[in-house]
Order: sequence, then C-alpha cells, then structure tokens
Amino acid sequence: MLINNTTNPHGNCFTVPNEIYNLGLSMGAIAVYGFLLRLEDRHLGKDQYTCHPSYKTIGSAVGRSARSVAKYVQELVEAALIRAEPTSVTTQDGRKWNGNLRYTILPFRGAVDLYHERQLAQLGAGVQKKRKLMDAAKKRKQTPHAAYIAARSAHEPEELPL
Repeated sequence: MLINNTTNPHGNCFTVPNEIYNLGLSMGAIAVYGFLLRLEDRHLGKDQYTCHPSYKTIGSAVGRSARSVAKYVQELVEAALIRAEPTSVTTQDGRKWNGNLRYTILPFRGAVDLYHERQLAQLGAGVQKKRKLMDAAKKRKQTPHAAYIAARSAHEPEELPL
C-alpha cells in the first residue's frame, strides 16, 4: 500500500512511539507492530488505522515464520496495542472462506496505561506475599539471626580428646 504524501506529513515513512521499548514486548512483537503501522490506512474513513495482511506476509517482512507471527500478534493484542478481528471472503460461486485478520491499531496511551496498571498489581502482589511470609515467621516465633549467632558463640569451645 502506498502512502499519499499529502495526508502524511512525514512523507513516505511513519513514526513509532518511543515507549514501545518500555512495555516489555519481545523484539518480534515490536517488529510486527512496526510493520502493521507501516501498512495501516491513514486516510479518513471507516477503515482508518486498519490493515489486513496475512501471517505469511507479515512473516516475510519481519523474517519470522507464520506461527511466530501469530504469537507476536497475540502478544500485541494482550498489550492492547492492536485489535485483531476475523474476516471472511465470499467467492464468485457463493462459497464463504476465512479471510485474513483485520488489524486495528489502537491508541498507544491505552497500552501504556494498561502496562502500568499491571505493573502496580504485580508490585501489590509482591508486597502481600512478603507480608504473608513475615507474618508466618512471627507465628513460628523464630529466633532472629543475630540472637542465634550470639547464643551459639557464648559457650566455651569443647576440648577434643587426645
């Protein structure tokens, strides 16, 4: 798909947000995201921010297999960077076939917010786990390490028989 330079202020190129590298995505997912950005329809209309390449086409562009591309697409969907919807094609003789997925590029800010929410939830879970471990240690009435060392070193060394 060629990009009309009158609607794209950057000419025949596109920008990728810098934060993409801070979202914990695999390099393959970042490559697929960049390729989808390259193909997206930037013209106003109902298909704005969409494209529909096959896994094979994406794989050829980023140097990965179709199976790997499917995993990267799922990673991008879970990160809320894209939406992937199935399409269908009707042949001239009336048979209906599955088409390529239609990819919609979602607003990037939503993906960043989701990433931060997940990080906070993970941090909260870690704090709760640490509190549970500390509470369990208190219930067992464990001797603090310093007191244990002091008690062990307070006695006289034993004499060994000759």
